[in-house]
Amino acid sequence: MCPCGSRRPYAECCEPFHRGGAAPTAEALMRSRYSAFARGLAPYLLATWHPSTRPDHLALDVGLTWRALQIVDTVDGGPDDDTGVVEFRAIARTADGERVEQHERSTFDRIGGRWVYRDGGTGPLVR
Repeated sequence: MCPCGSRRPYAECCEPFHRGGAAPTAEALMRSRYSAFARGLAPYLLATWHPSTRPDHLALDVGLTWRALQIVDTVDGGPDDDTGVVEFRAIARTADGERVEQHERSTFDRIGGRWVYRDGGTGPLVR
């Protein structure tokens, strides 16, 4: 199953985006980015980050195991939109079993027909 919680096989869900396909909506991109965090795909995360906010490099926390994704709200971000917002909660566990939650209201833009993550409205992981 796909890490994003869609209940679909990874090969039919986020993997096509990880292999270069364009996500049709901001939510699909957000789900694929969550799956990329879960699978340790830093190059995909950087490639789908808005050029104005993208870091030079990304070091993923290999001590986190991503467990669940909950979509809280979406505003726009559809196939015919140029911007969108996706609010989500992502749950992880540390190597010591500590629960970690990332709650974010992310903004997305469509550039050249492809969705990119611009920024997240809320702060750090909550432990």
